[in-house]
Amino acid sequence: MLESLIRLYDRDLRKLRSEIEAYKNEDDLWQVKSEINNSAGNLCLHLIGNLNHYIGHQLGGTDYVRNRPLEFSDKNIPKAILIEKIEATRILLQEILPSISTETLTQNHTTEFHGGNDTNEFFLIHLLSHLNYHLGQINYHRRLVRKTKSSL
Repeated sequence: MLESLIRLYDRDLRKLRSEIEAYKNEDDLWQVKSEINNSAGNLCLHLIGNLNHYIGHQLGGTDYVRNRPLEFSDKNIPKAILIEKIEATRILLQEILPSISTETLTQNHTTEFHGGNDTNEFFLIHLLSHLNYHLGQINYHRRLVRKTKSSL
């Protein structure tokens, strides 16, 4: 199953990159519309922070320090920087995920997630579904922003 997760994380981080690249106007990355509270840029930062914290730091032992509030409050990061961060995260996961042992997969994750009652394997699946949830929001945001502009 780990091989499948490695392929899926790689595929979906490439899709995240492609979604961010699809924004023609960088300002659109940071727009919020009506009931949509988070911009695509902030969702991208959130996904990068989430994966670097939980997989990079907690499972891979990196020195990454997460600032979750900043993931949602930071604005106007250039698209090129977001793409660099996505790519760095994708490469990091390619390095860490294959090194996770079967024993580590069966161990419970830290108490930070559901009180430590779920295995690392379950948590990796959860993180992948979280990535895809926000990837869908970014796709919708991009199309909504484009549609709103074209109807003006």
